[in-house]
Amino acid sequence: MTYVIAQPCVDVKDKSCIEECPVDCIYEGNRIMYIQPDECVDCGACEPVCPVEAIYYEDDVPSQWKELDRLLVNSLSKSALLEEQARSAQLAKTMKK
Repeated sequence: MTYVIAQPCVDVKDKSCIEECPVDCIYEGNRIMYIQPDECVDCGACEPVCPVEAIYYEDDVPSQWKELDRLLVNSLSKSALLEEQARSAQLAKTMKK
């Protein structure tokens, strides 16, 4: 289990959570911030600084946002993976020069 950022963050992207995160596991997506679950250490430091109260422990996401949150997590995880692969490829290309 980990913390997640729910629907209230869409189009807000305040970034207070990024500044507070001790392990830098919060990233900026196109319309919402997201927490990379493999990097989150479940410290909860981000939760109280969110101005729209969008950060919840995964099991505590309010029911009206659970489906959207599941879709966002799946989508953002794939997107983050693709972005990371592109960065790695670019770095490898740069190192060959």
